Amino acid sequence: MRKSLSTSLGLAGLAVGAVFGASGAWAADKVTYQLDWLPGGDKAPIYICIQEGFCAEAGIEVTIEPGRGSSEAITKLATGSSDIGSAGLGALMAAKATEGVPVTAVMSIFNTGPHAFYTTSETGIAALSDVKGKKIATSPFTASNVYLPLVLADNGMSEGDIELTKADPGALGPMLMTGRQDAIIAWLTDVSRYTGQAEEAGKEIVVLPWADAGLVMYSAALVASDSFLAERPEVAQRFVAAFKKSIEFAQANPEKAGAAVAAMVPEISAENVTASWLDASKLVFNDITETDGLGVFEPGRLAATWDRVAAAQGLDPAALDPEGLITRDFLPAE
Repeated sequence: MRKSLSTSLGLAGLAVGAVFGASGAWAADKVTYQLDWLPGGDKAPIYICIQEGFCAEAGIEVTIEPGRGSSEAITKLATGSSDIGSAGLGALMAAKATEGVPVTAVMSIFNTGPHAFYTTSETGIAALSDVKGKKIATSPFTASNVYLPLVLADNGMSEGDIELTKADPGALGPMLMTGRQDAIIAWLTDVSRYTGQAEEAGKEIVVLPWADAGLVMYSAALVASDSFLAERPEVAQRFVAAFKKSIEFAQANPEKAGAAVAAMVPEISAENVTASWLDASKLVFNDITETDGLGVFEPGRLAATWDRVAAAQGLDPAALDPEGLITRDFLPAE
């Protein structure tokens, strides 16, 4: 049975060494968590942390703030509006190199980029090189657009070799299924959604991850305000440990991941969240995780990520030491 938040908070007092005021009431440390986008399957761990009591057992009371992109999330962390949250590591690298934002990555979430082409078997697109001369649709605001020129160049093409259309994210699936576009650009967190749309249209979906075509990089990361890390390091340590435990719990209990998000965001279907988490979890748990460990920033892959970000955004590679924007001090040992 899922613990109630009040029950979890009471247990947490015993677990972490309660702090009592004059009234004798136990007080949890308050932490504001910043999302980089709307709630969904890829955001399940923070909802698990609350609903399953991991944050409360760590003596932490969490408030979740919605987000509209990594840049906004990083700004809110940099200004101290939020303490810790999720954001693309590439976006943090760019912001650190150009603005020196006081934000640091403390844990990898996606150790693989989520970017991909989606197509259907009838188009004849079976490899990334097959998109040459094809009609492709993308969302205007997706981070994938930043890396598109790079992944095309890696495969002997330029943007002039494709017919690119920008459309509302909700229109991408219908545009593909009706044949108006040969392929779309979307994240690997949406495989289940587009597979379902293809099945309803009597088609077979084909997914071409850009990571398989040379785009090697870290993506989503747990990032924190430097002031939070400096002023409340012990709270940060407990939060990161609870967050990691929540990711591991979500991997072992995907249906509970869906239920946790739906419990706090009732307009979202628990079934859809579960499907999305199962897609997203492949970017968290994979061969890289087996080799390096969950949440670890491996120096070589971190350097490769900065190389790709710098190339994609026209930044001077010497403008940033990628080791300078991460810390390994808060991630618990395996």
